[in-house]
Amino acid sequence: MKLSCLQENLNRGLIYVGRAAATRTTLPITNNVLLATDEGRLKLVATNLEMAITYWLGAKVEDEGAITVPAKLLNEFVASLPSDKINISLSPRTRTLQLKCARFEARISGVDAKDFPPIPGVEDGVVTSVEAETLRKGIEKVVFAAATDESRPVLTGINAEFDGDTLTLAAADGFRLAVYKMPLATRVEKKTIAIIPAKTLAELNRMVTEQEDPVEIRINTAKGQILFKLKDIELVSQLVQGAFPQYSQLIPQSYTTRAVADIGQFLRATKTASIFARDGSNIIRLVITPGVKEAPGKLTVAARSEEIGDDVGEVDALVQGDEAKIAFNSKYLADILTVLHESQVALEVTSPSSPGVFRPVGVDNYIHVVMPMFVQWD
Repeated sequence: MKLSCLQENLNRGLIYVGRAAATRTTLPITNNVLLATDEGRLKLVATNLEMAITYWLGAKVEDEGAITVPAKLLNEFVASLPSDKINISLSPRTRTLQLKCARFEARISGVDAKDFPPIPGVEDGVVTSVEAETLRKGIEKVVFAAATDESRPVLTGINAEFDGDTLTLAAADGFRLAVYKMPLATRVEKKTIAIIPAKTLAELNRMVTEQEDPVEIRINTAKGQILFKLKDIELVSQLVQGAFPQYSQLIPQSYTTRAVADIGQFLRATKTASIFARDGSNIIRLVITPGVKEAPGKLTVAARSEEIGDDVGEVDALVQGDEAKIAFNSKYLADILTVLHESQVALEVTSPSSPGVFRPVGVDNYIHVVMPMFVQWD
C-alpha cells in the first residue's frame, strides 16, 4: 500500500470512525482501525462488533493494500501533525505502516487486515430516507432520555417507528419519556418498528451536522441490523432486541393546570436553582400561580438544601386552571429545556404525584413527560 492524502481529511475521518473502535474488549483487533485502498480512495473502518463506521476520503493511491493499526495511537498521532500532505506506505513483510508529514515520521506495527471482523452489509429490508437537519433535530430531542443503565437493555435504545411518511422516535428511562415525530423524505409501504441503540444515534447525530443530502436508512429487522448512509460515511448497527413499552399509555390525556412560560427565562431559573438543588437531592420545586385581575400568572422555581441555603426564582406565565405544585429532578428539567429551541413551553400538571407534561408552544410533533419527585410541601 502506498498513498498520500491531506492531514485534515485523514484526521477528520479518524475522529469519526475512532468513536466506533472498542475500548474494552476480549477481541484485541477491535481496538484497531482498518485502512484500505478502495477505488482510488482511502477507506477507514472501525467496529466494536455492535456498531461499525466506515469513512471514505480522497487520496492519491499508487499501490493497493490494507492493514489495521491501533485506532487511538493513529488518531492521536495524526491529530498532532501540521496541516500538510501525509505520505503513507506499508511494508507487507513486516506489516509496519509508515507515515511521513512535513518533518515528522512514524512507524506503527499493524495486524493483517484479514483478521479484522467483516462489516455486515444491510441488503434486504425496508429502505427510506430523512432530511439530514430533520433527523438531527429529532435525535437531539430524544436521545438524552434513553436509559444508560443496562439492567433493562430495551430502554437503552430508541424506539423508531417508520409508518407511511412519518418517523416517530421515542426514548424512556423509567423516569421520563420523549416522543418526537418527523416526516420521512421517502415513504415506506410497510410499517416497521426497530429499537436503535441510543449510542448509535448519538454518533449519527455528530455526523449529520455536515451532511446536506438526505440520509438513507436501511432496516433489516430479520437480521437485527440498521444502516445509515451519508455522503462519505456508512454506519451499521445491531438493533436492540425486545419489546419497547407501550408508551402512549404513559402520556396523560388531561390536566388541571397549564402554564406557558418563556423557555429562556425558565431555563435560567432552573440553572440557578440547580446550584442549590445539588445538595438537596437534586430537587427543584415548581409552584404555578394563576394571575389575579390584571396581574400575570407566575411560575416559581425553587430549591433548598438544609446545609447550604435556598433559592427562589420567578418567571411570568400564562396560567390556565388552579394553583399547582410539582417537584422534578433538576437534571431532567434542565435537559428538556435545553433542547427546546422554540420561544415558549407549556407545562401541564394534574397533581404533585402525577407526571408533568412539557410541550413546546407552536409545534405539535414533540412531547416530553417527566415523573415527579415526592417532597413534603409546606
